[in-house]
Amino acid sequence: MFKRDPDFGKKLKNQKALIFMSIPFVIYVIIFNYVPLVGWLMAFQNYKPKNGLFHSEFIGLEKFKFLFRNVDFIHDVRNTLAMGVINLVLSTVAAIVFAILLNELRGVIGKKFVQTISYLPHFLSMVILTGIVFDVLSMENGMVNRFLMTIGFIDKPVQWLAEPKYFWWIVAFANLWKETGWNSIIYLAAITSINTDLYEAASIDGAGRLKRIWHITLPGLKPTILILLIMNVGNVLNVGFELQYLLGNDLVKSVSETIDIYVLNWGISRGDYSLGTAAGIFKSVVSIILIIIANKTAKAMGEESLY
Repeated sequence: MFKRDPDFGKKLKNQKALIFMSIPFVIYVIIFNYVPLVGWLMAFQNYKPKNGLFHSEFIGLEKFKFLFRNVDFIHDVRNTLAMGVINLVLSTVAAIVFAILLNELRGVIGKKFVQTISYLPHFLSMVILTGIVFDVLSMENGMVNRFLMTIGFIDKPVQWLAEPKYFWWIVAFANLWKETGWNSIIYLAAITSINTDLYEAASIDGAGRLKRIWHITLPGLKPTILILLIMNVGNVLNVGFELQYLLGNDLVKSVSETIDIYVLNWGISRGDYSLGTAAGIFKSVVSIILIIIANKTAKAMGEESLY
């Protein structure tokens, strides 16, 4: 049983200003995040817009049964999971490494300049990012083909976007270039909270820069890394659809389509809103399960956890 905090009323009174400030945000979350969950009823209905949400035929789990018997959906789950895992690993490692390297820069002006440049790609739309990827990987004047041919790695240009084996990695590195600078912000903030006396003591004991990073910076970042990792594990299926949809073509269709594209094709293009909703529910349930498993695993190992 939970014990009531005797000072709860006093704490509530002291924080009343913050509580009042948070009310608009709570209302926003309720209206736009929780009220729309009523629409999940469509997944259990043969939903017809003309009949409305509460007057459509109830069919139980038929849409979910169709999903798990549908080969296209199984392939889309595989693609989503693969791209999500690749993106999670690469983005986490890259953000940590970039934050550490940025922290090691001594010049304030140079450090601020690199920070600013690294953040800018985050604000680019996926359409612009796709155009950049097309230009970089172009067979005629693409930077990648020209560079690899110059150093003798390949003899002729490669049609990167027509080869299924390259597609997942192209998406991963495109996201990596776009988000690494932005993702490193939290790690940079965590590094600044590490006691500087530890670095001074290590320097006096003769520890070099690499040893200070290994024995002070990384252990200091460990709680932040674990918390963010647990949260990001829940987003492993949220790889989006813009980049995959815009870069995809018939030659790489087997590896480019994700759950979100499946929802787009069935739920909107074909008008089967019930099936699209069922696919969305599946993704949400899997995300919740992954977060619970990751959190329990971290807690069992005695590490930082969300709850």
